[in-house]
Amino acid sequence: MTAKNTIKKLLTAIGLTVSTIAIIGCNGDKQAISKAQLPAEKMTGTANKQALLTSADMPHYSTRSIQDEVFYFVLPDRFYNGDESNDLGAAADDSKRALSRGGFDKTHKGKYHGGDLAGLNEKLPYLQEMGITAIWLTPVLRNQAVQADTSGYHGYWILDFSEIDPHLGSNDELKDFIAQAHSKNIKVFFDIITNHTADVIKYSECHGEDGLGWIVSGNSCPYKSLAQIARGDSYNTIIPKGYETIKFPLWLNETKYYNNQGDSTWEGESAINGDFAGLDDINTALPIVTNGMIDIYKNIIDEFKPDGFRIDTVKHVNLDFWQQFSPALLAHAKEQGIDNFFMFGEVYSADPSFLSQFTTTGKLQSVLDFGFQSAVYQTLVEQKGTIELDKLFAQDHVYQDSDSNANLLLTFTGNHDMGRLAYQLRKSEFNYSEQEQIQRNLLAHALMFFSRGVPVIYYGDEQGFVGDGGDQDTRQDMMPSLVASYNDDDLLASDRTTADDNFDRQHPFYQKFSIFADLYLKHPALRYGAHTTVSAQEAPGIYAFTRTITADNNKVLVVVNTATTAQTFNYSADMVKRIYQDDENASLQQSDAGQFEISIPALSFAIYQIQ
Repeated sequence: MTAKNTIKKLLTAIGLTVSTIAIIGCNGDKQAISKAQLPAEKMTGTANKQALLTSADMPHYSTRSIQDEVFYFVLPDRFYNGDESNDLGAAADDSKRALSRGGFDKTHKGKYHGGDLAGLNEKLPYLQEMGITAIWLTPVLRNQAVQADTSGYHGYWILDFSEIDPHLGSNDELKDFIAQAHSKNIKVFFDIITNHTADVIKYSECHGEDGLGWIVSGNSCPYKSLAQIARGDSYNTIIPKGYETIKFPLWLNETKYYNNQGDSTWEGESAINGDFAGLDDINTALPIVTNGMIDIYKNIIDEFKPDGFRIDTVKHVNLDFWQQFSPALLAHAKEQGIDNFFMFGEVYSADPSFLSQFTTTGKLQSVLDFGFQSAVYQTLVEQKGTIELDKLFAQDHVYQDSDSNANLLLTFTGNHDMGRLAYQLRKSEFNYSEQEQIQRNLLAHALMFFSRGVPVIYYGDEQGFVGDGGDQDTRQDMMPSLVASYNDDDLLASDRTTADDNFDRQHPFYQKFSIFADLYLKHPALRYGAHTTVSAQEAPGIYAFTRTITADNNKVLVVVNTATTAQTFNYSADMVKRIYQDDENASLQQSDAGQFEISIPALSFAIYQIQ
């Protein structure tokens, strides 16, 4: 099949018009499509063409609520290489940063690939035109570059909490990137860590008397419980020679500020006190540590003025730490003039009752909504009934308190740890065709954009990335890749592979996400409205819900069909007006006074204004 015929088939499958195919062409040209060329009749239900909204059309970034954002979550190292001079990290003669040099190998999925802040700067127009209003970066602080056979390309092995990892650039380059993003009215969020530092502390019992055993053979250290420690059964800590003052601030080099209980089993007390895959677990129960971490991130706010933090491994830190950390950082940000500074945590659980304790008792403003991801997986990958969505949203009340609610949750379909939804669809026992994978993927993203919460696009999803699972297998390059296990992927809705440059504004997913972002930004009810389920069922089929801003008498109805056949839904209202339909065969008919019959084709959705 030719590239032209493949694109035509895929566009037709996901509801983009044939006229759009003529706009896109078939020669692989990478120039941007004019906003006016996109199928506006699909966006608005009219034949009037109009530009899609972007960050440039939104209120100033400093005044915007988190509910006005469309997030893009990106690993800078895997995005775009704008400065090849920093590929090896620290300079060869920089003894202070020697551990932050090296680890660069573009053919290895666990090594640095060269993406940097300069590359992100260069691609800001690509993000803005897709409707992105906020960028969430994986950690950018200086890392230990190499550990065993992999590297700190992901940013979670921090040695120095005061400066940027040299593989990504300098402190000044980060400030420039933030300034450039702000000039486009786009916010920047840092991924931060309080649970652990890089793996420097060793135990003689399992790493040898010189502490080098882990580096050489990868030995683990079984977790020792608090009861064992109380009986005197503890590990003997070692700092390898030459590493005694390698961390900054300097207090982080003191072993007394760490739990030193061996590797976590991810259960019970070890989930709080154990080393996270060998990383040095900080004892956040100590007041001096709590205050030290607060000071670290106050300094980050002072120097870089980010718009907020995503906080890593929240459930692996004691709850009372968050009760002190979150209010202190929010107050400090306000003192620096960042009135809408926002923090959301990673609590790896799909249980709302567990998640919500961190936004209520723990005083965080929000968390990533793993419950949403799970419900979408159940309905669109496992083909469970739409009642699973209703079960999730019926628990939204548990998030309600004076400073948080379910509308503030960050929703997503996949990430850098669990893998992409596209991969979960591809490996499904239902053996979905490519067309059905495309439709289910887009329907999942529609639910992410239009149900309650703040949408987060995982980088590469807009280019049909699939991957081979979680962790390293889902951290592909957007720039041309040399990793064989990435490049054998069959990307969705594209004839490209990850061996190609994948900043294609012509990709159907990029276009669809741009349309979704436009709808989200254009209609306040889709951002601020209370979410109420109208219809759900035990089998795949209709899930209908309203988003209502009562004060403005503003109600929007979203009707989703997860079945593989068309479904009909009846709704009572004075007036129902189409805003958007994902499939041209959807229909809206008034069957009687105050009664409307809505027909939604398979695996599609429609949005209506209710009066």
